[in-house]
Amino acid sequence: MDVLRNNNWLLTVGTFLPLAGVIVMLFVPKGKELLHKQIALLTAVATLVFGVIIAVTFKYNQAGKLQLFADTSWIPVIHSNYTIGLDGISLPLYLLSMIVTVLVMVYSWDHIPSPGNPKAFLILMLVLQVGMAGTFMAQDLILFFVFFELVLLPMYFMIGVWGGEQRQYASLKFFLYTMFGSALMLVAFLALYWQVSKHVPVGEASFSIPYLAAHGGILGKTVQIWLFAGMFIGFAVKVPMFPFHTWLPDAHTQAPTQGSVILAAILLKLGTYGFIRIAIPILPRAAVAWAPFIGALAVIGIIYGALGCLAQTDMKRLIAFSSVAHMGFVMLGIATLTPLGVNAAVFGMVAHGLITGMLFFVAGSVKDRYHTLEIKRLGGMLKQMPKLGWIMGFCAMASLGLPGLAGFWGEFPAIVSAYSPFGGNSTLPGVGHEIFRVFMVIAAVGTVLAAGYLLWLFQRVAFGEPRDEFVMADAHDVHGGHGAVSTVGAAANADASVHGDGHSDLHDVKITEWLAWSPFLIGIVVFGIYPNLLFKVIDPASQVVLKAFGKG
Repeated sequence: MDVLRNNNWLLTVGTFLPLAGVIVMLFVPKGKELLHKQIALLTAVATLVFGVIIAVTFKYNQAGKLQLFADTSWIPVIHSNYTIGLDGISLPLYLLSMIVTVLVMVYSWDHIPSPGNPKAFLILMLVLQVGMAGTFMAQDLILFFVFFELVLLPMYFMIGVWGGEQRQYASLKFFLYTMFGSALMLVAFLALYWQVSKHVPVGEASFSIPYLAAHGGILGKTVQIWLFAGMFIGFAVKVPMFPFHTWLPDAHTQAPTQGSVILAAILLKLGTYGFIRIAIPILPRAAVAWAPFIGALAVIGIIYGALGCLAQTDMKRLIAFSSVAHMGFVMLGIATLTPLGVNAAVFGMVAHGLITGMLFFVAGSVKDRYHTLEIKRLGGMLKQMPKLGWIMGFCAMASLGLPGLAGFWGEFPAIVSAYSPFGGNSTLPGVGHEIFRVFMVIAAVGTVLAAGYLLWLFQRVAFGEPRDEFVMADAHDVHGGHGAVSTVGAAANADASVHGDGHSDLHDVKITEWLAWSPFLIGIVVFGIYPNLLFKVIDPASQVVLKAFGKG
């Protein structure tokens, strides 16, 4: 086991620190809303400070090794230990979970969704942070499963309590889908342990991921394929891959803005990370057998997600369907079983988290101002709120994969890697390079469709003249006093004010939104201009993940 045990207490503190904030908030009366916001934000910032310390401590010249490693007895009766560690694949995602939590806390300062109750809402976000970070640091299958499931209940309540009109349906669908997948995944974990225990000395087998990666290859191909099937369903539901994706549009559409951002930026990555961390290195022969099937579903998801976007009338639901397409590129990279493909997949996870998380932030702010996300009712944002309009345009360009922005480096290498899957090894049984080249062409077509639906969305929402129902009586408050306002529009706004529709909420980007969004926007540019900042960290770990590839 190739590990570094330096400062192995840092990971534990950095992961569980949010629970300290939760405990403090439990003893603070519900009515002290400002104090709850201060405690939650302070806790999230303190957690991120530990994340920065971890990032500084991490030895980047040894990114292929598990670092900050700890292995302590936890549940000896089932041979499960508290085994934790980070490498070049998990570190970016671990840090991203902390950054997203802080920025969502900042956004929540004046954006607590109806029916309010900041205490419960912010506590749920801190618990979510523990589950997200814990999943990326866990190096034991049972520990991984605990953290993997820990995120389920907080998100269920965030959607079910603070969501839209169909929140109960969406939250129940989200819960049942993910529980079904997780149940099969757990069965696969248990079966894997028992199968490995048959081939090693009595009492030696464990649920340690590094241990199983070293010994999983001893299993027969048929056994591996069946074990992979259970893991595949569990991870594919979380991604979500076509056809397991149907819970995602409903969950995103009904979730509050904060829930949508966390779901898109981090929670979807738990499934793709599971493939890279567990399924592929532990079951290499099954990974080869399943790869064409995974690649096929990935490109179907790319095209289906894009076509689904073109059919949407709701801005938030369109962005949700775009996630199905973008995660298809991630899964295509994983299916190639090449370092380039895995590098592209991990980079794509980070890029998708930044870009789509930002798009959901924008959608939430549009909803706050216009009180609707119906695309045909929107328009003229660049005239009414130019800063918000240009931010939306920037994120749309990043999402469609414009070179120079982060989205490009998640999609382009994934497409290129499909030309020569499996490292060009044509001697492996059941490998069809030609089919992956077909996948490559289909995925390339998907990028054209992505440009279509994103530019269509941007054109409908940002260009043109504002609708009369949203024209404000005081043009100065909207865009600095430029332009005139029609009397019809003024009358419509006056009538809206009388009826309490709140269209006077039309205003450009606020300070809390700038604070929450700026790191996302900067990250999109920095990783787009200098992608090697991530690739040089990811690549050594990708080589280790694929070292068992082709054995046996």
